[in-house]
Amino acid sequence: MIRIYQAADLPEAHLIAGLLRQAGIDARVFNENAQGGLGDIPFGAAYPEVWLIDPADAGRANRLIKDFDGAPTEPGSVFCRACSEENPANFELCWKCGAKL
Repeated sequence: MIRIYQAADLPEAHLIAGLLRQAGIDARVFNENAQGGLGDIPFGAAYPEVWLIDPADAGRANRLIKDFDGAPTEPGSVFCRACSEENPANFELCWKCGAKL
């Protein structure tokens, strides 16, 4: 196993791990409950981390993370044609029904 990413918060860690799993890379989130120990453990040790099961996936995982972090964000909203749910303009799939936007 190898640590590939240290997230600012738990939702970000799960977002990155989900992105990697969607690309076929086996990833796990660690330190999910460590923020409750802040004050007793150093703050840097309490951040959620994303770890890869297979270190051979590190190159591809780093490229995916870099592309994700560098993706421009678009202001505004877009409505899903399938379910009419409002989504951020930079989403590719509807968060509610999964349809392509």
